[in-house]
Amino acid sequence: MNKYLLSSLCLFAMNSAQADSASLTLPTGTITALANDDEDVSLTTPTTAGSRLNLTAMETPASVESLSGEQIRARGERSVQDAVSRSTGISRTGTPGDGGSSLQARGFTGQSSVMQLYDGNRLYTGMGTGTFPVDTWSVERVDVLRGPASVLYGEGATGAVVNTIPKKPFTGEIENHVRIGYGSFDSQQQALDSGGSLSDTLSYRLNLNRLRSNGWIDRGDSSSDFISAALRWQATDDLAFTLAHDYGDQRPQNYFGTPLINGHLQDSLRNKNYNVRDDKQHYNDQWTRLSSDWQINDSVSASNELYYLKAQRRWQNAENYNFVTSSQQLHRSGNFGIGHQQEQLGDRQTFTLKHSLFGLDSQTVTGVDYNRIRFQLNSNSPFNDVLADGQPLDLYHPQTGYFDSANQYREQFDSTSKQMSIFAENRTQLSERWSLVTGVRRDYMHVDRNNLLDGSQSDKNLTGNNWKTGLVFALTPQTSFYGQVATSTDGIGGLISLSSGQQQYDLSTARQTEIGMKQLFWDQRGEFTLAAYRIVKKKLLTDDPGNPTLKQQVGQQSSNGLEASLDVQLPHAWQLQANAAMVKARYDDFEEVVGGVPVSRNGNRPVDVPRRTANLWLSKAITDDLKAGAGVRYVDARFADMANRNELPSYTVLDATLSWQALRNTTLGLQVNNLFDRRYAQSQYNEGQQWILGKARSFFVTADYVF
Repeated sequence: MNKYLLSSLCLFAMNSAQADSASLTLPTGTITALANDDEDVSLTTPTTAGSRLNLTAMETPASVESLSGEQIRARGERSVQDAVSRSTGISRTGTPGDGGSSLQARGFTGQSSVMQLYDGNRLYTGMGTGTFPVDTWSVERVDVLRGPASVLYGEGATGAVVNTIPKKPFTGEIENHVRIGYGSFDSQQQALDSGGSLSDTLSYRLNLNRLRSNGWIDRGDSSSDFISAALRWQATDDLAFTLAHDYGDQRPQNYFGTPLINGHLQDSLRNKNYNVRDDKQHYNDQWTRLSSDWQINDSVSASNELYYLKAQRRWQNAENYNFVTSSQQLHRSGNFGIGHQQEQLGDRQTFTLKHSLFGLDSQTVTGVDYNRIRFQLNSNSPFNDVLADGQPLDLYHPQTGYFDSANQYREQFDSTSKQMSIFAENRTQLSERWSLVTGVRRDYMHVDRNNLLDGSQSDKNLTGNNWKTGLVFALTPQTSFYGQVATSTDGIGGLISLSSGQQQYDLSTARQTEIGMKQLFWDQRGEFTLAAYRIVKKKLLTDDPGNPTLKQQVGQQSSNGLEASLDVQLPHAWQLQANAAMVKARYDDFEEVVGGVPVSRNGNRPVDVPRRTANLWLSKAITDDLKAGAGVRYVDARFADMANRNELPSYTVLDATLSWQALRNTTLGLQVNNLFDRRYAQSQYNEGQQWILGKARSFFVTADYVF
């Protein structure tokens, strides 16, 4: 790593302050949380994303970050993706085609490189689409690990891992929390959070959330219903079982972006919707889990998680809007009808052992992970429109029209995927200050695919071997340095939906080298992190521009970056949280076939990757009952194509919140998003010809009652 980076780490270490063991307090939110939901998160909080050994961020030789559910809701974040994009170096790249769930981290994008977990379990994605979790009402915490994590979770985790932890049952008196909300565009919310003890051994948690909105674009109605329920049985002092079920039904705002006119965005088109009248975008997800935790003795514990996922998704839209310069007309095309049916049955068994290794204190977790996934795709492939050149539209008064495909919607293929892995992770305390964290994992995947059109069959065996090793040096109890080398493997377009043509490819492989520091300071009222890394990924796969249904495996992509975060309690009840990231990502060895001719893209920046991102949130307790906060989000310019010709401009957005505890059990809140009504492209579609714009300025008022 560059010498100036190492020098910077040493300089910060020289300023370390001695402190006691108190944890860092995060800003007070706009609602009064139930039981354990208001716990602070800091560098001393055990993290679920960076290790299976229940290590704190200070003990983990990697870049990890935690966001409490209270903090997320206080900032008015409605989706996990919105919340995570305020963490260090992560930006949103989602579109309706991927369920709006795609993220970018450390120069890598999409579900195949930025893995998203729910309660520590992986939801395999078909065709790169994720639609769960539904919202943030039932979130207890979100943990983020930046960088490769395949040694923990298998293929598909080069850029980052995001683990959403739902609210858990708790013991004690039953408590209830009701929220009613209303805001711009006739947005509405009705929510309930209830939990507590039913008996000496039974406790529960129930969350309900209903969201409705007319949307900020024409015909932009959306709805979402979510139920999360969990029952915990403490069978003995050493053995507990938890049964949980989550249900989500979503009909998101069906908006595929605003078309560029002669390469430019027109303000007058900001609220226009060019989709058809009979459009569809509907997601239904169900997730059931049975977990057990057994403390066998003082040195050995075991846990098991048995889970079942069922997901159904349906799209029917005209998705492409191209402005034809020669005729000065907008043409609507791309009538895509797509349906997913997916079932996943899995089980994970782990054992954790505290032991001695060569006379040193050591802890090891080892386990087995198994999944069986059935996936079926229905569509109107080959997606030919009735009008080959598309339907001409009036730019300012677009005809709604109807879905107009020349092909029948029908079954295309189904697949059965079986995945099994064995893994182990160890932490050994080498001395009072030095500790070593290592891990290994072996993955095996077998995919059987049936073509339902011609009856042909194909299958593929894939294996992945990953490892990590990291050293942590505790300079003081409040300051630690670390270094790590980790590997990962990424799937080629979604393993469970591989076409027979894609099955010829290998898994992409990546390796990261990272160094960093973490520090608590100012009597632990503040914390600071700094990390520098290099990732090299080989055997990449990208779309074949000559045939969108195929992929091509190319050479190498790399990224080098620097990340920093700061969280500090200031005098007079002020709280500051800030982070910034810089990344230099490029294709090192890349040839794209354009019109049948290979074209070098060496040196180009990958699609949807900004060079810089930054976030700041400042909050203040004006009085004991009145609190205010404001946050700025900055994302640098990104390219929409591999040729780096079409660019999305950078954006800066300001949000603000205000909360007032009007009565002992009643809190009123106000959230204002995009305060200055900035027009900005959050992501892109149709190779940058359509910009998916961020939400216009809006407000949302909430009333919370706890009893």
